[in-house]
Amino acid sequence: METITGAAFEVLAAVWDILLESSLFVLFGFFVAGLLKGFIPDDFIQRHLGGSRKRSIVKASLFGIPIPLCSCGVIPAAAGLQKQGAGKGAVTSFMISTPETGVDSMAVTYALLDPIMTVMRPVAAFFTATCTGLLVNLFDRDVQPESEESKKAAVPLPMASTSCCSQDCGCEDHGTEEARAIVVVWQKFRQGMSFAFGSLLSDIGPWLLLGIGLAGIITVTLSPEFITSYLGDGLLSMVIMIALATPLYVCATASTPIAAALALKGLSPGAALVFLLAGPATNMATITVVAKLFGRKVAIIYVGSIMFCSLALGLVVNWIYIHLGLDIASWVAGGEHSTHGLVATISALALVLLIVWPWLIGIYNRISGAEEHTHKHHHHDHHHDCNCRH
Repeated sequence: METITGAAFEVLAAVWDILLESSLFVLFGFFVAGLLKGFIPDDFIQRHLGGSRKRSIVKASLFGIPIPLCSCGVIPAAAGLQKQGAGKGAVTSFMISTPETGVDSMAVTYALLDPIMTVMRPVAAFFTATCTGLLVNLFDRDVQPESEESKKAAVPLPMASTSCCSQDCGCEDHGTEEARAIVVVWQKFRQGMSFAFGSLLSDIGPWLLLGIGLAGIITVTLSPEFITSYLGDGLLSMVIMIALATPLYVCATASTPIAAALALKGLSPGAALVFLLAGPATNMATITVVAKLFGRKVAIIYVGSIMFCSLALGLVVNWIYIHLGLDIASWVAGGEHSTHGLVATISALALVLLIVWPWLIGIYNRISGAEEHTHKHHHHDHHHDCNCRH
């Protein structure tokens, strides 16, 4: 019993640690989704990322490279793109290139590893994202019927093109064009945030918590001694890194010092790149959300393509380092595990509260409705009894 209780506390601690590490990025991801919804016209999304065109997949892969979002933070942004009319292939490409690299992770890569890996990381992310998007469009041609919610989301917002004179905005005199422009921008921002932290959060939140919970269980059950004992050079080490990195949550920035430390212990550059690609792009949270949004077929293609591309790119990187005569011992690795501060704690609590708040409201409404129904039922019975006596 004590063993089970101790394991449960370890899992909860791991889940809380993942929440501390990811919540700020997740909230920022919902914020980005709100900005995309409020300020990017739906016809722009449909024109550049819509349909099954190859160009839309390439654009999505390029768009995602500089954005500093982790694999959980990209989920709401990608879901928002999907609701605005982006194609499946483009959305999956965006979901891969965005967490695998970013301006922040590239800077950390240059500081902890070397210029070659700094260049190869975004190149590999673009290649993996593009290949996955093309495979999704190739093998998943079924066109899903558009839901009513998606149709509503795809309708251009009237407040984005009208002045606030038609709204009760509280301003009596709009004055200059600048003042009216500020009002319109504020309306777009408010409407976008309402979409992101309203319907979008309600759709994604429960699946996100489920995935984080599964990631916490896997984190506790895997032994770190296994990593240090069986990893080394060759294709086998890449396969092991794929198996370890795929279900676990690790963002692009946090994965860099881990890869650097493993490289100093003898891990090949290719295996390190595999971890840098597969770790941030796949975890239980991302896989469950992809399956929810696009179906199990797309989720299988998503994971399988990342695995295959990561292994192929790992072999290429090993060949490059061998051809150039570089040794992994020359990598300058360092970095310390940063402690989570007050901002991370507030972000984690805010994210959990935002997700469970609709549930709490629903429970409260059901209880209130049941009490009101019971009260009316008793009142009706009393009134009925009185009439029967006449």
